[in-house]
Amino acid sequence: MRAAAWIAGAEVIGFENRLKSPDSLKRKVATSLKEHPGQSAEDALATLSDAVRYTLQLRDDQYTDGVTTAARTLSAWGNDSTKWSNTWGRSQGHKGLNTVWRAPRSAQLFEVQFHTPASKQAQEATHKLYEEQRLPGTGPERKKQLQEQQNALFAAVPVPAGADRLTAPLPARVPVPLG
Repeated sequence: MRAAAWIAGAEVIGFENRLKSPDSLKRKVATSLKEHPGQSAEDALATLSDAVRYTLQLRDDQYTDGVTTAARTLSAWGNDSTKWSNTWGRSQGHKGLNTVWRAPRSAQLFEVQFHTPASKQAQEATHKLYEEQRLPGTGPERKKQLQEQQNALFAAVPVPAGADRLTAPLPARVPVPLG
């Protein structure tokens, strides 16, 4: 990931937190098992897209070209893009680009978030609000207040030129041997 970031002119943010904590991993697996009776723990783990996660940060003026370069690089290295959630065009809520990839040899899923300094700062500022909003005991009125606070923080994030039109790279073509 560091090499892909370097090629794209991005900075890797929070590399030391790239692995989900054991407690968080257990909580996600338990939730998946509860929601999908009969599913094995191994199957639940295999579907987690953020057990391994990276954040690449680019300056606003380099964002669109940098994301395109990083995504093409990951794809050229054999990683398959399995999810591409571009929320830059939203009028409310989170702004950024969250992607999920599957590594070629291990089939391990990993998440790559692409941010600008302002979108990363807004994500960090809204994290506790989001966590409270997700709690089962949070009432509807409080959830609405929390969402409004998040919307206000993300509304102040500038959208880099072309960011709202970014799409997943086409799968890399594997040459077919002749003969």
